[in-house]
Amino acid sequence: MSAAFGQALPNPDASQTWPAICIVGPLPPPFGGMANQCEQLVRLLREEGIQVELVRTNAPYRPAWVGRLPVLRAGFRLLPYLWHLWQAAGRAEVMHVLANSGWAWHLLAAPALWIARLYKTPVIINYRGGNADEFFTAAPRYVLRMLAQAALRVTPSTFLLRVFARHGLTAEAIPNIIDLSRFAPATPRSFGEAPHLVVTRNLEPIYDMPTAIHAFAGVRAAFPRAQLTLAGSGPELSRLQALVSELGLQDSVRFSGRIANADIPALYASADCLLNPSTVDNMPISILEALASGVPVVSTCAGGIPDLVEHGVSGLLVPIGDRGAMAREALRILQEPGLAAALRQAGLVQATSYAWPQVRRQWLAAYCRVAATRRNP
Repeated sequence: MSAAFGQALPNPDASQTWPAICIVGPLPPPFGGMANQCEQLVRLLREEGIQVELVRTNAPYRPAWVGRLPVLRAGFRLLPYLWHLWQAAGRAEVMHVLANSGWAWHLLAAPALWIARLYKTPVIINYRGGNADEFFTAAPRYVLRMLAQAALRVTPSTFLLRVFARHGLTAEAIPNIIDLSRFAPATPRSFGEAPHLVVTRNLEPIYDMPTAIHAFAGVRAAFPRAQLTLAGSGPELSRLQALVSELGLQDSVRFSGRIANADIPALYASADCLLNPSTVDNMPISILEALASGVPVVSTCAGGIPDLVEHGVSGLLVPIGDRGAMAREALRILQEPGLAAALRQAGLVQATSYAWPQVRRQWLAAYCRVAATRRNP
């Protein structure tokens, strides 16, 4: 996806010449926080008239059958990725790398930094993931050295700024984007004995779905026709289905699988409360989407969530793993219309802080500032 970079643009500022931007990151599917944010950022920048080159870290396997071969598939994806990186780094004035912890850092982010360094292309490391502290503590020393050498380190939350500082690194916070053209509040409905609760996280251990399911069982004791939708996929599916059967909730819990981005607003429009039971988190886009959709939130206080949700104002927070507290707070929302309305209104106001017009200015300023380091080393 090569692009003619560095041209003068009529928008958003007639006098501004924007630097050549290469974004390195994943796209859906699968639908996850980083992939959704990458897709959204590329789309919104291009809609501004800014031309962006994308180097996708999770391009489809070619041929498709390679994806079924556990070891071979890594090479089939990695080699074309490195070749695209090599080409793009020579065209860009700024390389924006969306990075995460674990093997994703070593296999995807690190090669982007090495190749950019060969071309003397300044790099913005856009670091994500709630388990950054554990990763930095256990990782080889070169990980922190590479992070330190980036022209700019950006995180979506002040929580990760504190993590970076503990490891001797400075960074700036540019939040995740919520596209308010896609998410809007539905008219609050009268749900009677049948409220609809949703969880929009993958079925993985760090998101602790059993706590949400047990909390829902407590809700159902007060609302016999309550429904719960688990919108995600992952390795915990069979274990969670067994738990639902054990609790006798088969008729009231739906495993929808991953829902495409285009269909997510409809799910929030049908919801009366969002549960977020995660044990590790940074700045979950699912909570932002719920706030922008006018859906009251009950979440654990994991990681950076208290920086995003103010307890009692824009949402309700509970200790990690406390299923009883999650059930009680969900019941407060369902049984106290005044509280639900206040949370809904505060969430809508807060969501505007993460809308594209605000975040756009921060990213464009960062790109221009970093590009200047190449012209004036």
